[in-house]
Amino acid sequence: MAKLQITDTILRDAHQSQAATRMKTEDMIPALEILDKVGYWSLECWGGATFDSCMRFLNEDPWERLRTLKKHLPNTKLQMLFRGQNILGYKHYADDVVQNFCKKSIENGIDVVRVFDALNDPRNLEAAIKFVKEYGGICETAISYTTSPVHNEDYFVKLALELEKMGADVICIKDMANLLLPYDAYSLVKKLKENVSVPIHLHTHNTAGTGDMTNLMAAQAGVDIVDCALSPMANGTSNPSTEAMVATLKGTDRDTGLDLVTLSKAAEHFRGIANKMKAEGTLDPKVLNVDPNALLYQVPGGMLSNLISQLKQQNAEDKYYEVLAEVPRVREDFGYPPLVTPTSQIVGTQAVLNVLMGRYKMISKESKGLLRGEYGRLPGKVNEDVRKLAIGDAEVITVRPADLIEPELEKYREETKGIAKSEEDVLSYALFPQVAKKFFEFRDAAPVAAPQEDGVRTINVVDLS
Repeated sequence: MAKLQITDTILRDAHQSQAATRMKTEDMIPALEILDKVGYWSLECWGGATFDSCMRFLNEDPWERLRTLKKHLPNTKLQMLFRGQNILGYKHYADDVVQNFCKKSIENGIDVVRVFDALNDPRNLEAAIKFVKEYGGICETAISYTTSPVHNEDYFVKLALELEKMGADVICIKDMANLLLPYDAYSLVKKLKENVSVPIHLHTHNTAGTGDMTNLMAAQAGVDIVDCALSPMANGTSNPSTEAMVATLKGTDRDTGLDLVTLSKAAEHFRGIANKMKAEGTLDPKVLNVDPNALLYQVPGGMLSNLISQLKQQNAEDKYYEVLAEVPRVREDFGYPPLVTPTSQIVGTQAVLNVLMGRYKMISKESKGLLRGEYGRLPGKVNEDVRKLAIGDAEVITVRPADLIEPELEKYREETKGIAKSEEDVLSYALFPQVAKKFFEFRDAAPVAAPQEDGVRTINVVDLS
């Protein structure tokens, strides 16, 4: 078998899962030269929650972050996470916005776009797959892995074959909640390798403590690439450790070829950043623990840190385990959606409301939208009593949701006249109007620092978290 390739998530999912995506660009820059020498298949560094967090909490321009990373990582493919028709937001956007976002992401430095849909509805992936390929990106199309009465191996293989036909260059098994157990990973990867001709990439976490074993069994079954995180922000709700995987496979037929000394140098830098975040309180020690209950609750890493944050704001941290126990009940009522953005936030927030206010006494706007079909086709049978409570007699949407959205890019261009300085600014506003507007005001008022020695221009960065 060929060597196992590694994607490192230290610049995106690792800190999204452990520190609510609060790592600043300036915290990344000192390690980039070392990371670029490692020989990763790719570095996941953008998309997911980083875009929102950059503007909302760090007063940074996410596009500027991407350009900076590209400049310092000339030899490594940069990868982003893209939520299909949701792009990086929490609702569906028109196809023209999806098209322009794909174009600008690739122009600014992204090589690999991992596209997923929270409901595994292929209709929500059509536009993103088409436009990523049109603008020269590598389209890695993801299966959101979950377990339920309607999700089994045949379901995932059938979905993978459909995604390959749609144009996927790579198929990713996206196991965001560490639900894919080691022997199941072996079996699923084997079956996919027998049926699908494109490379298979596995993304898992260590929330339940089985992530390393899942990666190892997948490697034995012939998986092409796995996601890992450098050790200072690995494990717990994050991804399994890069160094541990590299050491485990050294000298075997799946040897990664990566050098532990180089990895150790990069890890040394991020250890300091992790310690700083712990001191600031942005890295909550709870997320470092292994909790096999995750197999019951099915809660992914990023969602756990958000739930903790929501409960803190309500002075209800003592309700943490009650909320976790309510999550699978809400999920069943909602037709077993996989729990990944935005469905994880929708189900998680509804679970919090149910625990704090009483079951379905208050139903969020997003829960109503999910039950009405605004996000796509729900995989299983919905609790019709709950749906009736949420949407009354409103008709359930059965077409591709984006077909109901008129082109909207021009509208966003009009709305940002005088405040947007680029097409990238228009897209930032399209996804997060209030957050972007506030960020533009801050940026325009902030003094620009003198050029750094390496020529990178920076603005004063304030941490408001």
